[in-house]
Amino acid sequence: MAPATARVIGAYAAGISSDLLTATLLATRAPVVVCPAMHTEMWEHPAVADNIATLRRRGVHVVEPASGRLAGGDVGAGRLADPADIVAAAAAVLAGRRDLAGVSAVVSAGGTREPIDPVRFIGNRSSGKQGYAVAAELARRGAEVTLVSTVDLAPPPGVAVVRVETAGEMEAAVRDVAATCDVVVMAAAVADFRPKAVAPAKIKKTEGPPEVVLEPTPDILAGLGRGRRPGQVIVGFAAETVSPEGADLKEYALGKLKSKGADLIVANDVAAPGVGFAHDTNAVLIVGRDGTDTTVPLATKEVVAAAVVDAVASLIERTQERQEP
Repeated sequence: MAPATARVIGAYAAGISSDLLTATLLATRAPVVVCPAMHTEMWEHPAVADNIATLRRRGVHVVEPASGRLAGGDVGAGRLADPADIVAAAAAVLAGRRDLAGVSAVVSAGGTREPIDPVRFIGNRSSGKQGYAVAAELARRGAEVTLVSTVDLAPPPGVAVVRVETAGEMEAAVRDVAATCDVVVMAAAVADFRPKAVAPAKIKKTEGPPEVVLEPTPDILAGLGRGRRPGQVIVGFAAETVSPEGADLKEYALGKLKSKGADLIVANDVAAPGVGFAHDTNAVLIVGRDGTDTTVPLATKEVVAAAVVDAVASLIERTQERQEP
C-alpha cells in the first residue's frame, strides 16, 4: 500500500472497511507492506504512531517514510520512501527472511517478584514488552523460541512460554532450556535482591514497620556466561539511569559485558523520555564483545528487537564461518 495516508492507516488499524482498499486489506491473508506518506505533523501525531504500532504488532510490514520536500512545499519526515526501497522491502517480505531457521533460542522477559509475605513483594516496573518483541522477531526469522516470562502478555505466534515469578524460578527455567539452546537473550529485569526470609502470613500494619533483611538473588546472566556451550550466543540487557555527571551508557555496558561474560549487552537509559519500562518505545545501545556498538534511537520496541536480532544473526554467521574448514 503506497502511499498509505493517515486516514487509510487509521481505518486499517481500527478494522474499518469503507471502500475497496480497506476491504481488501481486512480480507487478505497475504503479507501486507504499508508505505506511509503524509505531512510531518501528521506522521508525528500520537494517533498515527499508535496506529502504526498496532499494525506492526499484527505483523504488517512498515516502510518508514523518508525526510525531504513534501507536497505542500515544506520539508521534513513523511515523504514517501524511495521506490527502490519499497520494492526491496516487498521483495524481502515475499522471500520470507528465515536466516535463523534451525537456531534454538531462549528469551527471558518481565520483572521478577520477590515475596516479602503472601501479599507483598519486591518488584520493578518492567512490562516485558521488549523481551516479547525479541522473542517474536526471532520466531519470525525462523528460530525455535522458548520465552521465560513473568508477565501475562499474549504469546507471540509460534513461541513456547514458560511462566515464572521469582528470580530463582527464572534461573531454573532459563538454565534448563539454555542447556541445549544456540542463543540466550536475558531481556528480563531480574531483581538484584530478595528478602532473606519470607513471612508465612501477611505482616500486619499494627505490628509496626517490619525489618526486611535482603540477600542477593542468583546472577543468572553471569552463570550463563560461565557455563556456556561452545558457539552459544549470550545477550544481556542493562537498564541504567545515567546522570550527566556519571559514566556514560557505553561505559556501563562495557563493564557489564566484561563481568557477565556475554557476547552482547543491550543498554538503555530508563530515565530518558519514552525509554524502557512501561513504554511501547525504547532507545538502546548494543555493545559487542568484539568492540562494535550500534545505537538505536527512540523507536518502537519491535524496531529495537529487529536490531538486536540482527546483531545476534551476525554473530552466528561469523561463528559458523570460523568453524568451516
